[in-house]
Amino acid sequence: MTLLSPEQQRAVQRRTVLVLALGQVLGGIAFGATVSLGALLAADLSGDDGLSGLATASVTLGPALCAIPLARMASRFGRRRALTLGNLFALIGIGIVVFAVSVWVFPLLLIGTLMIGAGNAGNLQSRFAATDLAAPQHRGRDLSIVVWSTTIGGVAGPLLLGPGEAVGAAIGMPPQTGSYVFSFVAQLVALALYLVALRPDPLLTAQRLAARVVAADATARQDRPVVARYAIFAIAGSHVVMASVMAMTPVHLSHMAHTMHGASTTAADVSALVGITIALHVGGMYALSPVFGVLADRWGRLRVVLLGQVLLAGALVFAVFTNDRAWGVIVALILLGLGWSAATVAGAALLTEASAPELRTRRQGRSDSLMSLSAAVGAVLAGVILSNFQYAGLGMAASVIVVAILALSPLAVRESGGLRVGG
Repeated sequence: MTLLSPEQQRAVQRRTVLVLALGQVLGGIAFGATVSLGALLAADLSGDDGLSGLATASVTLGPALCAIPLARMASRFGRRRALTLGNLFALIGIGIVVFAVSVWVFPLLLIGTLMIGAGNAGNLQSRFAATDLAAPQHRGRDLSIVVWSTTIGGVAGPLLLGPGEAVGAAIGMPPQTGSYVFSFVAQLVALALYLVALRPDPLLTAQRLAARVVAADATARQDRPVVARYAIFAIAGSHVVMASVMAMTPVHLSHMAHTMHGASTTAADVSALVGITIALHVGGMYALSPVFGVLADRWGRLRVVLLGQVLLAGALVFAVFTNDRAWGVIVALILLGLGWSAATVAGAALLTEASAPELRTRRQGRSDSLMSLSAAVGAVLAGVILSNFQYAGLGMAASVIVVAILALSPLAVRESGGLRVGG
């Protein structure tokens, strides 16, 4: 195949970012619904709030198991095949979750959420796909646009809980699963979109261009393994903080709703409080990602990673000291989303640029796998911590990770020669 001219490469990149962004809008609907419902369904089916974290653990364990195989598939066959396989996993998972609730089998629910999580491995890979053909000076921006696009689906997912219940009841679905109708349709459309429109494949095209780029610019071969390892740790750690606190928030809010309304508390009261809070949190995760992407391009990747830690620290302060007030929990969840966004957008760009071209896809897969695996462990521990030390204890435990990310940042500064890494 003839190599693309610079003008053609820019045109392909614009189309690729658009397709990936639309796919993320659709994929985010399933993510938002699962985040909102997973812990509640797990608590109901298991009869134990302490086991509610297993649902989030399962949905994060899915990417941990599939990220590396999907990255290898992408490296060999292209992003399109890897992303569509992720959509298939999610479709199967949605079906299993609905069936599990209908027969009231807790282990089957975990299998379904695991499959939905495996599908999310494809969504995670999309942000790296946005960097395959991106110009270095726009890498953070293009990556963040794809991350931002998840805002629409991610916010819509929790807000569709109410309408989903009405649709589900009309077609005979089990309680609290109606919104998965929207998730299933969205995943199906995303699969078709990738199959038809993600052409030429961005990663395969980038691989063909790599030899020419390296021949023209010897610095393209430079590899900074310490910076890459720090980026992987910062991404994984930030994700653990976000996922563990967020996973237990629906359960905490459910208890708050019963405290506020007493015996008159209804499922609608709980769904409304949880839905609004998680929607605002997911909005924080994605809405300002283009701002963080541009900051990462102009200000430096590492500086924005550290900004993310400051925001996460602020979130945990609210979680510890205002956890008995709904507004305090909402502010904590918004800051939690913003911190996650800054750290993961800048961290992904930092990882890409710290890795030699031949190592990037492999390290990206490892990063996604470690991020998801550590978050799965964190979600399980979060359920135990919540049961024994309440929401404030969970916030204090998560702060240890933020401190570690800040403390290890000098390692990346030392190898890179300054804080303005990648900018």
